[in-house]
Amino acid sequence: MNSRILSAALRARPATVRRIAAPSFSAVRYSSSDAHGQETFEAFSQRYVAFFEGAHDLFEVQRGLNNCFAHDLVPSPGVIEAALRAARRVNDYATAVRIFEGVKEKVENKQQYQAYLDELKSVREELGVDTKEELYSS
Repeated sequence: MNSRILSAALRARPATVRRIAAPSFSAVRYSSSDAHGQETFEAFSQRYVAFFEGAHDLFEVQRGLNNCFAHDLVPSPGVIEAALRAARRVNDYATAVRIFEGVKEKVENKQQYQAYLDELKSVREELGVDTKEELYSS
C-alpha cells in the first residue's frame, strides 16, 4: 500500500527543474601583460639595465632575469653586463654563470653565443665569472 501511495505522489507532481542563472561577466580588460607591448629594443634594454643596477638582493636579481628572459628576444650585452654585476653584487656566483646559460638558450646559433662571450670577455674577467663550459671542460 505504501508503495502505491508513493508512486501516486511522484506521478502527481510535475518534475521541477531548477534553473541556475548563468554568471554574468563584465568586460574588464586588464592590460598589465600589454604594458610593454610596443616597447622598443632600446627602451627594453634601458629598463632592464636600470632594474639590475637597482637590484640589491638575490630575489630581485632572479626575478629580473626571469622577466627579462621571458621576452621573445635576446637581451643586449649591456643588459647582460648589468645582470652579471648585480649577481656578483649580491654574491651569487651560480646565478652569474646561469646568465650565460640563458643567453646560450636564447641565441639562434653558436656564432651568436660566441659573439656575446667575446663582447663580455672583459666583464667576465673583471668579475671572475666562468661559463658552464669552462667550469666543466675537463
